[in-house]
Amino acid sequence: MLRDIRTNYQKFELTEGTVDKDPVRQLELWLTDAITSQKSDPTAMIVSTIDQEGNPDSRVVLLKEIKSDGLIFFTNYNSIKGQQIIANQHISVVFFWPELERQVRIKGKAEKISEEDSESYFLSRPLESQLGAWASPQSQIIENRKVLDDNYTHFRQYFETHEIKKPPHWGGFLIRPEYFEFWQGRSNRLHDRIVFCREDHNWTIYRLAP
Repeated sequence: MLRDIRTNYQKFELTEGTVDKDPVRQLELWLTDAITSQKSDPTAMIVSTIDQEGNPDSRVVLLKEIKSDGLIFFTNYNSIKGQQIIANQHISVVFFWPELERQVRIKGKAEKISEEDSESYFLSRPLESQLGAWASPQSQIIENRKVLDDNYTHFRQYFETHEIKKPPHWGGFLIRPEYFEFWQGRSNRLHDRIVFCREDHNWTIYRLAP
């Protein structure tokens, strides 16, 4: 029965004394642990945006860079999430690392990164991923799988004789965090929840009851 599935978390603890006072640095520390211990997609994060009706819309994307001012991921700007972010910058992110019994929730605003930075990352990708970005009209209705396969073949042949560049509709978003919550599973459902909330240029740190 679903109601009988539960885990008694006991691996680690998180306290006001042990958490790094910089939430970005704390995220980097936990991400490093996840990369070391988790075999499958440790950089995967659930990104939630807001649609035109004010409803949340979520999907999993891969984190590609952490900077002092935020988190970067890449997408087709014409996709549903891309258009939602352009219309409404407010965004939330969730990381979950079950092997470490940890979760991180982040809220903030997203903005496009520079074309130069997007181009630099695009050119660092494997050729197959570059061609996929050109081949997929992301989030558009297509008739069948053959549409994608034909598009891929077309661009593969085209770029055999042309220099490949980033599609104009593809690039990165920088999420500027305004809120972090670091969740560490503990026994008896008495989990540790340490929150960072930005006030002006400083972070206020406090604990939430689980």
